[in-house]
Amino acid sequence: MGLKWTDSVDIAIELDEKYPDIDPLKVNFVELREWVVGLEDFDDDPEHSGEKILEAIQMAWIEER
Repeated sequence: MGLKWTDSVDIAIELDEKYPDIDPLKVNFVELREWVVGLEDFDDDPEHSGEKILEAIQMAWIEER
């Protein structure tokens, strides 16, 4: 079962593992969206993301740190 946009915590964990040297506060939403869509386990419509979803992922990533 792949990751969906609503799986913000699981996506954050994957991003933290894939990009351990990146400060999540310095990632813009365009780049964040590209990285999420590029995750191996991501399985959702790339067009269904929005600012609120990306913000939730970014906040979860910050908390994961």
